[in-house]
Amino acid sequence: MGYKQIVFDVDGTLIDTEYAVIHSLQDTIRAINGKIISDKELTFALGITGENALRRLGVSDIASALSMWDKNMEKYRDTITVFHGIKELLETISELKLGIGIVTSKTHEEFRSDFQKFDISSYFETVVCADDTLQHKPEPDPLLKYMEWTKCQANELLYIGDSIYDMQCAKHANVNFGLAKWGAGNRVNAQKAFCTPFDLAKSLALTKS
Repeated sequence: MGYKQIVFDVDGTLIDTEYAVIHSLQDTIRAINGKIISDKELTFALGITGENALRRLGVSDIASALSMWDKNMEKYRDTITVFHGIKELLETISELKLGIGIVTSKTHEEFRSDFQKFDISSYFETVVCADDTLQHKPEPDPLLKYMEWTKCQANELLYIGDSIYDMQCAKHANVNFGLAKWGAGNRVNAQKAFCTPFDLAKSLALTKS
């Protein structure tokens, strides 16, 4: 299994943003049309672009709603954390001389705002954001763009994510997928799943030895 690149989703995989994303989206929808939507009804928004999530909720002025959603996220910044074991995982991958990258549904602006403040951002050599492709997860375009930039073949990548959209994106791009069960919980079932970042690190070390 000659992986050359280990590629990660961000939300629910590297950082725990579920509470912040869902509650800020609840606030946004309530401000727009007065509707109160339950946490469970909004889990679909985890893993797709903010634009697509708002469109599925029937919001007409997407640009204004995105701006409001981003401002509402600020109220929940303190709830966002790096998952336990992620830094150690990244150190292991680096020691194995494998490339480390990101394919995310965040825009570059959202990525800078939500992610780059954490002390793990320096590990990532290649980052594909939503504004780098016309089509987004679950379409294959983000991973195809990553392969274009890194000059890697599909069988040389392992994509780690927590959502059905991540898994479908990998499948459509013929890329191997590993489920970050530490972020997905019981929402998604996948053939290859890792309960903790330490399990993934151990698996990669064994395949490399």
